[in-house]
Amino acid sequence: MEGEQLQAIETSQSLAERLFVTLRGEIVEGQIAAGTKISEPELARRFNASRGSLREALMRLESLGLLERRVNVGARVVELSERGLLDLYEVREALEGMACRLAAQYHTDEDLTELRQMLAHHEKQEGLQAGQAYFQPEGDFDFHFRIVQASKNDLLIDTLCNRLYYRVRMYRYQLGMASPRAKRAFREHSHIIEAIEAGDGELAELLMRRHIRASRNNIEKKLTRDH
Repeated sequence: MEGEQLQAIETSQSLAERLFVTLRGEIVEGQIAAGTKISEPELARRFNASRGSLREALMRLESLGLLERRVNVGARVVELSERGLLDLYEVREALEGMACRLAAQYHTDEDLTELRQMLAHHEKQEGLQAGQAYFQPEGDFDFHFRIVQASKNDLLIDTLCNRLYYRVRMYRYQLGMASPRAKRAFREHSHIIEAIEAGDGELAELLMRRHIRASRNNIEKKLTRDH
């Protein structure tokens, strides 16, 4: 009996994980539009899932800032707004700058090797070579994600790689990856790695803050043009 109960718990947990990953991807990529009201009965039918597994997945999405709950309304996908985007970039500028400073102090040789290999892989992108777009896959193949990991600071990692990361990707996907800064952004990534490798935390922080500020300014211009 214990074995059956344990298997049932594991099955429920694995289903909740699959629901979480699937819904996270659909929200980030806009398949579930910003502002959409979440219907638990509808999702339960769609995925043939128990309410318990579904609610666990939704709670995790809420913890990432992808869902918000309102009194007498329920859960909705967060809205995309200019103010929300700029708030994110202001926080990123400060915290990712700090992550770079710490990475310069605590990085390992393996961190540097993997960062350089990742940039070599990015450089082969057709969009980047054409100076049109710089797409970074999720997680370990994302430059900013890996820099934060190299900081070795668990609180920074949790804040930037969990709580804020997917909201940032949501904006990136839905505002478009095309950017006139593609090649320049790639060069800036290279310079940041060089500063980290040299152990110059002050320079690494400065370069990252400038890099994120330039991206924010570029997005502000895009939003202004689109209005």
